[in-house]
Amino acid sequence: MESVMHDPSILSIFLAFAFIIFFTLIIRYKRITKCKQPPKAGGSWPIIGHLPLLNPSKLPHKVLGTFADKYGPIFTINLGVQDVVVISSSEMAKECLLTHDKAASGRPKSIATELMSYNYAIFGFSPYGSYWRTMRKIVVLEILSNYRVSMLSYVWKSEINILTKNMYDTWNKNKNSSEYVTVDMKQLFGDFALKTMLRIISGKQLNVNSDEWLRFQKAVRGFFEYVGSFVIGDALPFLRWLDLGGQEKDMKRVFKDLDDIIEGWLKEHKEKNNKSKEGQDFMDVMLSVLDHNATKDCNYSADTINKSTCLMMIAGGTDTSTVSLTWAFSLLMNNPQALKKAKEELNLIVGKERQVCEDDIPKLKFLQAIVKETLRLYPPAPLMGPREFIEDCTIKGYHIKRGTQLIVNLSKIFTDPKYWEDPSAFLPERFLTTHKDIDVKGQHFELFPFGAGRRMCPGISFGLRVVHLTLASVLHGFEYVSPNGAPIDMSESFGLTNVKTNPITVLIKPSLLSKLYAN
Repeated sequence: MESVMHDPSILSIFLAFAFIIFFTLIIRYKRITKCKQPPKAGGSWPIIGHLPLLNPSKLPHKVLGTFADKYGPIFTINLGVQDVVVISSSEMAKECLLTHDKAASGRPKSIATELMSYNYAIFGFSPYGSYWRTMRKIVVLEILSNYRVSMLSYVWKSEINILTKNMYDTWNKNKNSSEYVTVDMKQLFGDFALKTMLRIISGKQLNVNSDEWLRFQKAVRGFFEYVGSFVIGDALPFLRWLDLGGQEKDMKRVFKDLDDIIEGWLKEHKEKNNKSKEGQDFMDVMLSVLDHNATKDCNYSADTINKSTCLMMIAGGTDTSTVSLTWAFSLLMNNPQALKKAKEELNLIVGKERQVCEDDIPKLKFLQAIVKETLRLYPPAPLMGPREFIEDCTIKGYHIKRGTQLIVNLSKIFTDPKYWEDPSAFLPERFLTTHKDIDVKGQHFELFPFGAGRRMCPGISFGLRVVHLTLASVLHGFEYVSPNGAPIDMSESFGLTNVKTNPITVLIKPSLLSKLYAN
């Protein structure tokens, strides 16, 4: 070794190599330190970060919207040990979800999604990779294709008829001299959406008073509650073992109840073995497309994939439809002129001699504008489903590290006065004039309630078809009056989706011939 170090040629090579390494490290260090970082929101606490500012008594999208007013359209917060970048402008969202879509296509792991999604088998919660790509392809081509959705359209059309008939029967049974009867539209919409998804997924048509229905409804509500809840162990993993508040224990219990129900459906479907294209529900389709080749490259069994996909469809199809219908109806009740205009359009296009059909929807321009304006003011998820950067990238000159979580504040973007005149007002007419070319399918970054890019919701078309026809049917079929003339309470509560807190108590009476409610 001593002779080597005294050899001038070898020593010069060694020194040159060391010199290169040294200066490479210096240049890299300077490059990293010069990287522009997004502004960090104030009020962070040691260890727990900004958690105290996002307490359950405050709506997170409102708190983060206030931060955006102070720190700008991109800023960072710390949720315990986790770095989070928050985007609050259309331009920033477009760059994240279009230009850097792949880099921002990860999904952060959480205790709830680990315990309640078959260990991330629900592909909406699964990491970006081959399994996610395979499952999305199956869902888009086999489950939510236009052909498959059209084949199953008879289900929600049937459930809409059942909904309006039940409303009529309630009125007919309880009407008094005033001709009006009290109903809770929020409950009716919730039951309708869940019954529709139950039939589409499993083929089951349950009575809402049956034990099986009540058990299923309770389990689904528990799923929504816990998947949308905050768990301290996510922000501070070193405290997870304590299971503060017993949330993990409750999650496991709720998930077991739900899994037992879905497992029972799967067993019934295997015994039935319906290979006919006609009358197939989602579970039948999954049984027919999931074979060894579809699952050989993943760590899940075909049964787990089937159950997890059905659970994803329940979560995606039930809560969002319920939320959209309840907010749209509430907004119309609080805006009588818009309600009157919607009913006039329905009477002009449909008339009083028949019920609304799906072919009427493209002609109902004001109704479509109502749905868009509802999704703008009350998007089902005001904070787009969280993502995670799987690569380092630069957003508007700011360096974002791999592993950073991404929150896109849709509520803030959709009420940006830069794009929306009088942004807090309910003005469906804007989608017939100044914003008539804007849709909600992820192409316009002023309004993308279902997300955009790779992680965009695959059930957009399905969901919009159900919401449009349901809203049109209930508006066309009945007259509505608010009790005592009081406005509908618009209080929000945050969970998996942006839920309306209180019931929608209204007085109803039919506006069509009685024979039309018997169909």
